[in-house]
Amino acid sequence: MVKTTESKTGVMAMKRLQQWIILLLATLVTFVAVIGYHNYTHAQSSSPAPKLTLQTAGLTLKELGSGVYGLIASTDFPPQDPNVAICNGGIAIGTDSVLVIDPFQNTPLAELMFATVKKLTDKPISYVLNTHYHFDHTGGNPAAKARGISIIGRSPIREFMLDRNQERDPNPTPPTLVLNSDSSIWLGDREIQLHKVEGHSGGTDLVAYVPDAKVLFTGDILFHQRIPYIADGNIKQWQASLAELITTYPDATILPGHGAVTNRQGLQSLSRYFQDLEKLALTWKKESLTKEQVLARFAQVPAAYKEYKFQGLYQSNLETAYQQITLATN
Repeated sequence: MVKTTESKTGVMAMKRLQQWIILLLATLVTFVAVIGYHNYTHAQSSSPAPKLTLQTAGLTLKELGSGVYGLIASTDFPPQDPNVAICNGGIAIGTDSVLVIDPFQNTPLAELMFATVKKLTDKPISYVLNTHYHFDHTGGNPAAKARGISIIGRSPIREFMLDRNQERDPNPTPPTLVLNSDSSIWLGDREIQLHKVEGHSGGTDLVAYVPDAKVLFTGDILFHQRIPYIADGNIKQWQASLAELITTYPDATILPGHGAVTNRQGLQSLSRYFQDLEKLALTWKKESLTKEQVLARFAQVPAAYKEYKFQGLYQSNLETAYQQITLATN
């Protein structure tokens, strides 16, 4: 009987020992796994971010004229990656310095732009031009400021950037040189003519023309094969600006604010878009439609523009046209 009890006691002790061994092994396995995961995540967080390139930024470099280049964005709006450029940028190389136009929406993209300039020329960048205040054209300004580059814009661009860009741009950096009239800057022997236009962004729009190359940078006065952003603008003034540009620059190669390189036909296409929108708005007025009825019945982009990007802006276009044309008293 005693022998049997001792046997049972031994078996129980052996089972407890096995349980402790299993528990110890499980603990060791868990510990090793935690350490391994920690080392993996540390390695992941310590690894450098992928290098930004023109390709990953959705940009194509194109020579528009001798020493004049466009960085052309291909994305739809809004982009899925913050380091994919939304707007087009420009580069004009003079005999002694360089002008950069619209350094995109953030510092990494602006630095990519400056690096692209360095590959094209050893001349320094003297100026950065903001064609208007919107964040996708001015968010890269801090990179210019850090390099001591003068930033040019048109009044009231400083106030607008500081008051209106905070939501999209955590560090609005307004221009240090503000123009109140048409002007020229010189890059050695190369002249860049800066001309005021109206209708898109509340009095901050400028176009830049390189006369010896016949290249025009329009900023967002021209959206080419894109639904335009007009909620911040004035449709009638915008139409007048397009007509002026068509007459003033009939032979220019044009880099729009958004879309592919074009010429006066691109200006004419956007003008037709506004004419069509105005006709719609006058129809709504004749039929005494409410804004809600308009948005319900006309939400689909017309067939003539179904291939355009930025389709998500179309409803806003309807609302603006209703406000400015349908409800107009004259």
